[in-house]
Amino acid sequence: QRQLVESGGGLVQPGGSLRLSCAASGFGISTYAISWYRQAPGKEREFVAAITWSGGITNYADSVKGRFTISRDNAKNTVYLQMNSLKPEDTAVYYCAAQSASYNYRIEKNYDYWGQGTQVTVSS
Repeated sequence: QRQLVESGGGLVQPGGSLRLSCAASGFGISTYAISWYRQAPGKEREFVAAITWSGGITNYADSVKGRFTISRDNAKNTVYLQMNSLKPEDTAVYYCAAQSASYNYRIEKNYDYWGQGTQVTVSS
């Protein structure tokens, strides 16, 4: 069964850091572009960050640029999202998603697989 599993979420104080992981099973991610999305309560899901197959190109939402870093380790079949200087408005369920056909990272219907999400709460 092909699936993505996120981990690393939790409760953190404003200004703190978390590292999310997205582990693939049942398939290799080396030919997939991977993105992170998030959905806050009462809001639509939004793009956070994306990384190409090789990791040579990354893209970020303006709201996280300079604070979040996406990276990948194809040997470990895992993608990471390092989140620093966290703010209360970063509170959301974070999802990773994989697509093989393109790097149109803002088009959700392009993604082949989605994870189940991990909760991130930023609060004092």
